Amino acid sequence: MVCPIARRERDSDTAMAQIFKPTTNSLARTSIVIALLVVGALGVLTFELIADSRYATRQGDMREQPIPFSHTHHVGSMGIDCRYCHTGVDNSPHAMVPPTKTCMNCHSQIWINSATLEPVRESYRTNQSIRWTKVHDLPDFVYFNHSIHVAKGVGCETCHGRVDQMSLMSQQSSLQMRWCLDCHRAPEKYVRPREFVTTMGYEPSEPQETLGPKLVREYHIQKLETCWTCHR
Repeated sequence: MVCPIARRERDSDTAMAQIFKPTTNSLARTSIVIALLVVGALGVLTFELIADSRYATRQGDMREQPIPFSHTHHVGSMGIDCRYCHTGVDNSPHAMVPPTKTCMNCHSQIWINSATLEPVRESYRTNQSIRWTKVHDLPDFVYFNHSIHVAKGVGCETCHGRVDQMSLMSQQSSLQMRWCLDCHRAPEKYVRPREFVTTMGYEPSEPQETLGPKLVREYHIQKLETCWTCHR
């Protein structure tokens, strides 16, 4: 004869066992895995959104300079060629910030009493360089050579935008790796004849679809996508 107390405990255990089905543990484990994947995906998406944002890339952000130099006036209105100031752009890895002497070539004759240009005159008197704020600042682990891009027909405005319309210089491109690779993978979409490298508002003389491939062949342009091209 079964003890009544034992019978009640046995019935209670049976009832508890029936509350959770055999598949419950599997569902619980699957739910945890799915939740972790969702959280991870949201984290990656959030990171991508932040990395691509203008806040992170500083795209379109005008940087404060010691002197409010206007490219609109010098390039747009006066038509000064980029290479007059950035003398190393076609023969050096660096575009070069012009020395104060370059500014004084003109400003020893015009605007000689301008208070705005006093830092230029002081720099010239003391032989102390003006501390310009770099706008297009690539990470130290990225190698970039201006001269090779100019030699291959990459226009200034392709990377820097319409500087002739910038009262203050700003970064028009993201400068992210994927932005560089867009051109490296399909240079025929971006190159132009070398004589128009510094031309602002350039319009090709024929459709880019036909001109680009011809220039790629003529200038021996390679589609360089290997890591060591930029990371040396």
